[in-house]
Amino acid sequence: MDGSEQQYHYQVIRRAIDEIDRAEGTPLSLDALAGRMNMSPAHFQRVFSRWVGVSPKRYQQYLALGHAKSLLRDHFTTLDTAHAVGLSGSGRLHDLFLTWEAMSPGDYARQGDGVTIHWGWFDSPFGPAITMATDRGICGLGFAGETGAEAAMGDMLARWPRADFVEDPMAMRPMVDAVFDQKGEAALHLMGAPFQIKVWEALLTIPTGHVTTYSEIAQAVGNPKASRAVGNAVGRNPVSFLIPCHRALRKSGEMGGYHWGQPVKRAILAWEAARLDDEEAIGAA
Repeated sequence: MDGSEQQYHYQVIRRAIDEIDRAEGTPLSLDALAGRMNMSPAHFQRVFSRWVGVSPKRYQQYLALGHAKSLLRDHFTTLDTAHAVGLSGSGRLHDLFLTWEAMSPGDYARQGDGVTIHWGWFDSPFGPAITMATDRGICGLGFAGETGAEAAMGDMLARWPRADFVEDPMAMRPMVDAVFDQKGEAALHLMGAPFQIKVWEALLTIPTGHVTTYSEIAQAVGNPKASRAVGNAVGRNPVSFLIPCHRALRKSGEMGGYHWGQPVKRAILAWEAARLDDEEAIGAA
């Protein structure tokens, strides 16, 4: 699937999310959804099936407003036991292997001074993606489908104002392909304050298709009363999708906010849940 086709699929999914939300829980038939997308039912079915591996009917279940609560009930992960039961490894749905290292506090305090960051725009299943990397790995990944390209780019540049930024998408293509094709190896270079790094490392233990809460993350990083600070650190995650801040929910089961727009968060969670069920079904066959 080429980038333009991925972007087209994302736009179809995004419009379908809006239609499903407006239906307020009333299921929409294949014919109805296809008609609102100005597509034939057969074409619409193929687009959905190719993108998520399940029918539009099942996908609606994942996108329902109550899906976050069902995830919290059925796929909740207690972070302090995740490693013990092997979830962070066996729960991944793809061959992507993540390695990461953190920038030292002193280097971080210099706001990127002396660091060269390569960047480029890429199409992703969740809209246009701005991706940035040092020579040690990906340090930034954001989505512009909701915020717009200028705002997303400005957001990333402001995180490391003294760094040297070099546009070089060709050099970055292999690592970006590893992320969105979901195979190969991707290295991360975490650039943040020490507390933020601890929170992001906790997020990395949440397996695909599972979720946790801000209070659980606070427990995992040794500050059980720091839910608000955890929420701020989650919101400042510079490497979306790979550091899965989208898997952090409010204790009530509500979706909560997302730095790149809640429609993107819901699309990522639905995409992961559909693949989890699809993989489990194949394994049981």
